[in-house]
Amino acid sequence: GYIVGALAGVDIRKVGSGNVGATNVARALGRKPGLLTLSADVAKGFVPVFVAIWLGLNPTVVALVASAAFLGHLYPVFLRFQGGKGVATAFGVLLALAPMATLILMGVFILVAVSTRLVSLSSIVTAWAAPITLWSLSYAPTVIATGVFFALLITARHRDNIQRLLVGTEPRFGSRANSR
Repeated sequence: GYIVGALAGVDIRKVGSGNVGATNVARALGRKPGLLTLSADVAKGFVPVFVAIWLGLNPTVVALVASAAFLGHLYPVFLRFQGGKGVATAFGVLLALAPMATLILMGVFILVAVSTRLVSLSSIVTAWAAPITLWSLSYAPTVIATGVFFALLITARHRDNIQRLLVGTEPRFGSRANSR
């Protein structure tokens, strides 16, 4: 998100929510830059985990690679440890680790997003649906634990959104103030 903003001549950390994630980029710069950011954030999670699996690393090491990719997005060294909220990167990780569960989780996200028009609520609900879905589909305990870890951190990163949700001031996508 930071790079996409910089290419557009904008410090994305100084506009909108100040977050470098795809939602803020889309709101501040438009749909195409938002989709580019989303794609890059998903790839940030998918590529290292896919490579770790392809190399045949044991499940614990793959879970550590997944956690490193996720934490690198949340706390990037080059942005003074002020990164995104981790939803797209977690999606990329899960796409590599648990593709069937990820398809179900996409459905959960879309259902909540379409019915509420709240990206933050969709993200939080889907984050908590992840470990439940992983457990329901009998994924390995390390994968389920990774899902719980992601859900905890995604929820923590959304604390400001949760406050706005509670008071009814969280922006909805598609509203006039947010569309571009």
